[in-house]
Amino acid sequence: MGVFVSSDGIEAAGHEQVVFCQDRHTGLKAIISIYSTALGPALGGTRFYPYESEEAAVTDALNLSRGMAYKNALAGLDLGGGKAVIWGDPALDKSEALLRAYGRFVESLNGRYYTACDVGTYVPDMDVIARETRYVTGRSVEHGGAGDSSVLTAWGVFQGMRAAAEHTWGRPTLSGRRVGIAGLGKVGKYLAGHLIEDGAAVVATDVSPAAQEWARTTHPQIDLVDDAQALITSDLDVYAPCALGGALNDDTVAVLRAKIVTGAANNQLAHPGIEKLLEERGILYTPDYVVNAGGVIQVADEIEGFNFERAKLRATKIFDTTGQILRLADDDGVPPAVAADRLAERRMAEVGRLRSIYLG
Repeated sequence: MGVFVSSDGIEAAGHEQVVFCQDRHTGLKAIISIYSTALGPALGGTRFYPYESEEAAVTDALNLSRGMAYKNALAGLDLGGGKAVIWGDPALDKSEALLRAYGRFVESLNGRYYTACDVGTYVPDMDVIARETRYVTGRSVEHGGAGDSSVLTAWGVFQGMRAAAEHTWGRPTLSGRRVGIAGLGKVGKYLAGHLIEDGAAVVATDVSPAAQEWARTTHPQIDLVDDAQALITSDLDVYAPCALGGALNDDTVAVLRAKIVTGAANNQLAHPGIEKLLEERGILYTPDYVVNAGGVIQVADEIEGFNFERAKLRATKIFDTTGQILRLADDDGVPPAVAADRLAERRMAEVGRLRSIYLG
């Protein structure tokens, strides 16, 4: 087992530390990226994904860890931003030994980084990783954890969507609105339920036949369309990207008919400048790392000793934070994504500065 740190590109990206992990016996190849510990230990999930190259894996880890720093700051958490990726196919490469090897690398960072679930990793995986490290969240209820973090991720997205609705139409409800969900996975399913309960009409798409069947049997009122292209060109009030990132690009923004974009997916903007295109088209974009923070709020609560009602109350405050950002954007004449960045950076600077006060 060995660990080495690469400095290529880290200085330009502003990250504190990037750790490359390898264990040849289990086939583990992982990258742990810590963007900032200004507010506290870095917290972010572990993504298990078959990247096309090491460069793609590193890029994802860098982008995701930076996003976690801003997300945790705006969620009011005393936690920094980190993320890890395991390079491989979880369906083929995941094993107890590999996960435990990864856990030992997490432990070697002595609490600078807490891990959790992400794409390709699940609650049972966190229980295995926790056999080698103390710094794991998103554990099963049986082991004192929060269980599935998708529950409060969806709740937070719903709160952000309510705030965007109030900002746009004057009422904090989606009742009577047509909402398109791209991805009926772990988060999209819960979000659909909240929207239907609120009185919204839900349109959705998912590449998974199992997800489509779930929609037909659980919520037959959901209008299923063939693909994302059919969804974004539909007559929507709100578009909710809830699958992988990059959903908002030059092509999709050009044909998007919704007035609001609020979704659970990370890194929804394909490249810098998309937020300006959305604004030019009169589409209100609520930054993804603001509205999808319910999951990290849920798993972070485990560090104190998990209490669901306390965590849900914190996630409900995403409504207030989203509203604050939208008002700040209007006041400063900037897109909401810029206003959110400014607010997060202000908190990281102001609160992070307190660490310079010597405690003895």
